[in-house]
Amino acid sequence: MQRRKFMIAAAAAGALAGASTACAQTLTGKSIRLLVPFPAGGPTDIVARPLAQLLGEALGANVIIDNRGGAGGSVGAEAVAKAAPDGLTLLMATVGTHAINPSLYKKLGYDPVRDFTAVALVAAAPLAIVVHPSLAADSIPSLIALARRTPGKLAYGTAGNGTPGHLTGVMFRSATGIDIQHVPYKGSAPAVTDLLGGQIQMMFDPLQSVLPHINSGKLRALAVSGAARSGVLPQLPTVAESGFPGFESTAWWGVYAPANLPPPLLTLLAGEIEKIVLGSAMREKLAPLGVAPRALSGLAFIEFQRAEAAKWGKAVRDSGASID
Repeated sequence: MQRRKFMIAAAAAGALAGASTACAQTLTGKSIRLLVPFPAGGPTDIVARPLAQLLGEALGANVIIDNRGGAGGSVGAEAVAKAAPDGLTLLMATVGTHAINPSLYKKLGYDPVRDFTAVALVAAAPLAIVVHPSLAADSIPSLIALARRTPGKLAYGTAGNGTPGHLTGVMFRSATGIDIQHVPYKGSAPAVTDLLGGQIQMMFDPLQSVLPHINSGKLRALAVSGAARSGVLPQLPTVAESGFPGFESTAWWGVYAPANLPPPLLTLLAGEIEKIVLGSAMREKLAPLGVAPRALSGLAFIEFQRAEAAKWGKAVRDSGASID
């Protein structure tokens, strides 16, 4: 009996390995679209591009970045939800598309659980609060003092309604009691451009998209939103350290496929992405930007998303934010 069980298990493992090999062969030489639901140059794009390169090399395929911004990432997410589950269309999802938007938008063109196959978590990073150098604020307390002297005059840009920057800004307004105006953009990159030009005064944005401008002195960083300081800017305090204990907001990115992705394809893609995320090449590309590679797949990734949706959903409800 034990021998029979062993033979059955071995046969099943062999069949799965054979199916994964067959799937790998079906992707070899193919063009795979990794859809980024925000414009080029933003924080999601920055995470997606090295992953696309390394995944293409691992699969022997051509992984193409397809930037499709709009509605806080919902436009791109919906496009992937409606695609065929053949492994040739993937989504570089965000905390916005898969944990915030379901609570924020009254009408959403996709269900973040039912319409997708969770493949693998890729990375996480804190948000940075940055201001134009001309602004008379060099710390969170001085920013708050300025905002209280000029209620409704300071404008903060974000990558769009429903993004981590937007909701972190709402949380920040609630925590500090200041009146600052939200200006949503179709992605982080155009918002950063306007901040550099002085059209807006501040931003809440994942650290990697604004770090080059912080290092060059074109933008001034006041704090990061994570639970701990960032290794690339260790001198920069957290918002919690700046007088608001418990304040914490972290962006994350993960790969999803359309629902009903065949299990052998899921095993193949999740395995290759996890190896990439844990490898030195990905870490060397992301760590200097303040982004931490983070590997999760299978049930652990599904449970992570469920917990994040509960956390951010409560934040949305507490803030009163809602988008038609």
